[in-house]
Amino acid sequence: MALQESEPSTAAHELSILVVTLLKGVIYQDGDSHQWSALLRLQARVRDYVAVLGLELMLDESEGYAFLSSRPESGEEEGKIPRLVARRPLSFPVSLLLALLRKKLAEFDAGGGDIRLILSRDEIVELIRVFLPESSNEVKLLDQIETHLNKIVDLGFLRKLKSTVAAPGGGTTNYEVRRILKSFVDGQWLADFDGRLAAYCAQLAGSEVADE
Repeated sequence: MALQESEPSTAAHELSILVVTLLKGVIYQDGDSHQWSALLRLQARVRDYVAVLGLELMLDESEGYAFLSSRPESGEEEGKIPRLVARRPLSFPVSLLLALLRKKLAEFDAGGGDIRLILSRDEIVELIRVFLPESSNEVKLLDQIETHLNKIVDLGFLRKLKSTVAAPGGGTTNYEVRRILKSFVDGQWLADFDGRLAAYCAQLAGSEVADE
């Protein structure tokens, strides 16, 4: 009898851990295979549980990630559930860099190589440099890009890897582009990339002028 009672207890404990972990951020298959297996097994219960909070489980088995998102609003003010997952406004440079990374990820996938896209800090700098207003202060420009990179790391779209020594006395920081980015910048968005990019550049140039 004790064995029969332990099974529901174990499932309830796993469910609690899963929901708390999802409320804190993203669950990755390559981050914790045991927790990922539990999520696949209990996903129906997780969906029912978080639905009470006005959330839905976004799970991509092929890419190996899962996260919680606010359910679409009905438009009815009365009885509307307050948002538990806050919306985060992004600056123009961060939005631009996310778009460039997403396009790079699409090109990488089209090549049919490794499943992990890893870029060095210098490679990412060159991605965005051509779209930024020219600056005579190289150090300031690199510091600004570093700030944008740190923001994207905080958002979970990039993972900073250990520095790799490139030359005596020097090194470079590598970043893995997390595949969850595909959920936030979809294929339709990429189809309109050129038009959006022109708009981003115009807005970015305006914001840079205002900061001077």
